[in-house]
Amino acid sequence: MEASTILPVLKKKLAFLSGGKDRRSGLILTIPLCTEQTSMEELSSTLDYLLGIPSEKCKARGFTVIVDGRKSQWNVVKTVVLMLQNVIPAEVSLVCVVKPDEFWDKKVTHFCFWKEKDRLGFEVILVSANKLTRYIEPCQLTDEFGGSLQYDHMDWVNKRLVFEKFTKESTSLLDELAVINENEKTSQPDKARPSDCNALPSFDPETVLQTGHELLSELQQRRFNGSEGGGGGGGGGGTAWSPMDDELLAQPQVMKLLDSLREQYTKYQEVCRQRSKRSQLEEIQTKVMQVVNWLEGPGTEQLRTQWGIGDSIRASQALQLKHEEIESQHSEWFAVYVELNQQMAALLSAGDDEDLLELKALQQQLSDVCYRQASQLEFRQNVLQSAHEFHGTAQDLSQQLDGLLGMLCADVAPADGAAIQQTLKHLEEKLKSVEGALQSLREKGQVLLEQISNQTSWFYGKDLQIENKENIDHIHSVMEDMQLRKQRCEDMVDVRRLKMLQMVQLFKCEEDASQAVEWLGELLDALLKTHIRLGDDSQETKVLLEKHRKFVDVAQSTYDYGRQLLQATVVLCQSLRCTTRSSGDTLPRLNRVWKQFTVTADERQHRLDMAGTFHTAAERVLKEGSEQAELLDMEVFEEVETVGKALLDRLTVPVIFPDGSEQFFGSPGDMASSAENIRDKMKLVDDKRLQQEEEEAEAEQLQEEAALEAGPDES
Repeated sequence: MEASTILPVLKKKLAFLSGGKDRRSGLILTIPLCTEQTSMEELSSTLDYLLGIPSEKCKARGFTVIVDGRKSQWNVVKTVVLMLQNVIPAEVSLVCVVKPDEFWDKKVTHFCFWKEKDRLGFEVILVSANKLTRYIEPCQLTDEFGGSLQYDHMDWVNKRLVFEKFTKESTSLLDELAVINENEKTSQPDKARPSDCNALPSFDPETVLQTGHELLSELQQRRFNGSEGGGGGGGGGGTAWSPMDDELLAQPQVMKLLDSLREQYTKYQEVCRQRSKRSQLEEIQTKVMQVVNWLEGPGTEQLRTQWGIGDSIRASQALQLKHEEIESQHSEWFAVYVELNQQMAALLSAGDDEDLLELKALQQQLSDVCYRQASQLEFRQNVLQSAHEFHGTAQDLSQQLDGLLGMLCADVAPADGAAIQQTLKHLEEKLKSVEGALQSLREKGQVLLEQISNQTSWFYGKDLQIENKENIDHIHSVMEDMQLRKQRCEDMVDVRRLKMLQMVQLFKCEEDASQAVEWLGELLDALLKTHIRLGDDSQETKVLLEKHRKFVDVAQSTYDYGRQLLQATVVLCQSLRCTTRSSGDTLPRLNRVWKQFTVTADERQHRLDMAGTFHTAAERVLKEGSEQAELLDMEVFEEVETVGKALLDRLTVPVIFPDGSEQFFGSPGDMASSAENIRDKMKLVDDKRLQQEEEEAEAEQLQEEAALEAGPDES
């Protein structure tokens, strides 16, 4: 009987083997009766199944049956006990009926099991749950009887199903593998027999083996735990223990099945390996010949038709696209080659001696053809890539030359010298870029020529001299044409450079002339605003006169420099035939500012001369008057007064320019300060004159008094 046939009944837990043992090492069979009506038929099926599990040796030690009647009626308990007589009379050694605390006392007197021992064939005792340990150790009882033995019924059922499933599948699988291996052994000498790998077993050997190993591991683990918790009266009350040890589930049977299964499966794997190897070898031979025939046939013919390099970048791109199509077709066969090479390498590493020579020959033949074809494809790709780069560089160079020629043919009308310098710099950069592009074209052309010269070495002897000559002539023609165009542009650049340098000089002269006008204007402005002092004495006035002469010399040099620049501008305009350009308003402005400056400088010179005369006369009056006892001539005083007044009047007069405009020296405050200094010195001279007049009056009075005194004496 299999658990799967009575699985619904087993799940009801009408009876179970917990794995516990009595003091005689007999197994404990537990029948937990419940309040619901128990089906005797289902209970009988459950007992039949459970009693078929232990070995004969285990059965010989007898069973201790625990009938849990605490939740059941007395008549049901009695029926179950009597049923045991019919089901397992010989195996039962003791029946423990667990009774309720105070329920059956009166009824028990009507039926005494101990009196029926001879008829039943086993001893029956009534015992309460808390006294059950008198007969069975607590560690062998489950928790419902106050024991410490753990038992999971559903886990036991599931493990039992696994065990029976494994036993059934492994037995069937062993028979099938034995038949397959035997058939292969008898037909092995027949080399011509077609390979047949479809004779497969009904079950997957790997899955069955894995299930068996897991089951064996579980059984061994339970046995180990059981050895700790199953000792008589020992500890280990909390360990999980169920009857799935070697005595209940026949662990040796599982081990024996696994050993047999591994043996047959190993033979079966060798059979499949031999079949697979033969099949692989035949398939590889077929595929190798397919690859070789295509590469040496259509593949080689495709390459033979490709020899040109194109005459432009577009033509070279078209040739590259065509070559990519050829490479794409080859790549499919190369992928087959890689796969075949891997397969042959695997077979060589594990093949027999008789297969090695054939495999190595196939591998060598395939590798030679593929490498030769791959080298041809790579060489052709390199030639096309070099041609593409050559034509691309030629196209870029042609565009650069067109742009440079456009710049050279355009009229030059720059706004200023900076624009000319920028244009000239751009022109030089363009020419330098053209030179670099031409050098790159020569280098790429040389590389392409070297590749073309070697092209015939791998084209299977095809004569390509005519085609190569056309390609070589085309390359030389492109390089020579670019060289001539570049030389023409260089000549034009030299002419344009000279013209632009002259224009730079023209703009520079105009700019410097304008700058000279500005400088002269600044000198005029400085003369009017800062050159206002006339000096406090004659010495300072002389210093100011010297500075003024130097200042005028600087202005004269600036004016002369501006005139020279404007003359150079006229000469450059004539050389450049630039009739539209002239000195413009620069010359009139230069002349106007210079005239204003000369008028102002003359006025400044005149004032300084007057100030020098004034200070010299005043200082002579003041100095001689203090050092000499003789009186000064009155004309000297009059000269100081006359020059001083004239100078004061001059300070109030503005500078009148040729165009009629007027401009004063400095600010009114500055002029007032200068006038105040002159007046102060005139006052000192005037005081000196008054002092001298008083002295003269006193002298005359003294003379008169002396004369009066002398008169009476003479009389």
